[in-house]
Amino acid sequence: MLPKSLKTTLTAVAAVTVLAVPATAQDKLKIGFLFPSPIADVGWSAELNHGRQAIEEHFGDQVETIFVENVPEGPDAARIMNQMAAQGAGMIMLGSFGYMNDGLKLAQQRPDMTFIHASGYKLAPNLGNFQSRNYESSYLVGMAAADVTETDTVGIVAAYAIPEVVGMINGFALGVQEVNPDVTIKVVWLNSWFDPPKAQESARALMAQQADVIYSLYQDTPSVVSVAEEEGVWVINTSSDMKDYAPNWLLASQIADWSTYFIESTQATIDGTFEGTAFWGGMADDTVDVKSWSSSISAETMAKIEAAAAAIRAGEFHPLTGPILDQEGTERLADGEVIEDGAMASIDWLVSGVETRIPQ
Repeated sequence: MLPKSLKTTLTAVAAVTVLAVPATAQDKLKIGFLFPSPIADVGWSAELNHGRQAIEEHFGDQVETIFVENVPEGPDAARIMNQMAAQGAGMIMLGSFGYMNDGLKLAQQRPDMTFIHASGYKLAPNLGNFQSRNYESSYLVGMAAADVTETDTVGIVAAYAIPEVVGMINGFALGVQEVNPDVTIKVVWLNSWFDPPKAQESARALMAQQADVIYSLYQDTPSVVSVAEEEGVWVINTSSDMKDYAPNWLLASQIADWSTYFIESTQATIDGTFEGTAFWGGMADDTVDVKSWSSSISAETMAKIEAAAAAIRAGEFHPLTGPILDQEGTERLADGEVIEDGAMASIDWLVSGVETRIPQ
């Protein structure tokens, strides 16, 4: 629940951003963007905003983009996307998993518009979703975490237990186990995309449990990264390269680039050829990558990481390949079996070796 003052500010920002539409722009494709957190220099919303900027750069005067940042899931998001539609948006990018149901409802009401939705699984003829194969890069950074840990304990500060996050934890855990099967993996669930104080508190709690590597999984600020730097603990982050915030203790940064997908979706909207499909972007198409590898990773492990990355890019290796057991010891993937995208999009189990359970 947002404080009244923040709700008031949000409403004001929405009104200014959505309603300030030049009359001369009516022949352009107007594209609305809903971001779940403030747009900063790094983080998930920053990555999505880079995609928005790529659209503007690519299409120039053919498009006009409008956006609202820090939009909570629920009634505020529904109101803002409906406002954008009422003000002439022909396309809307929904930047959070929790926007899914309201976005689908609007898409069904407005078949003349197109929608792209982050991390969801529902589709319509005019609503597609986009997923990153971040579990690929999670596997690689997991290998690095196992290489540097001295306590054999790794901690994860995770946003929400949605399938994308669960899949990334599994990819990370399997990467850890590839290098050191004795490592224990602990998770703190924030149930928030944006709560810097709670994220920092959670990181410190994991450190108190002997975690000497912290995985900041979809924290939209460098809050966890900064705490790790302060405490002298290795840290891995998702969403943007955060090397500047931890010049000494950043182990690696996972990044995603949505520019190509956003541009292609915009072109399809302009051409009238848009189809509501599920897009999975990974290392093979440069949607997903890892930056700022620490020089403290051993040469032996770095060679294994590079070999795994090359195999992933070539389509020769999938991090979730059996045999894989879940936390209860149940076989989820048989020897040699590769998880399918549909199962990945709805994954609700964690691999053996992850100590913490998924919240019910």
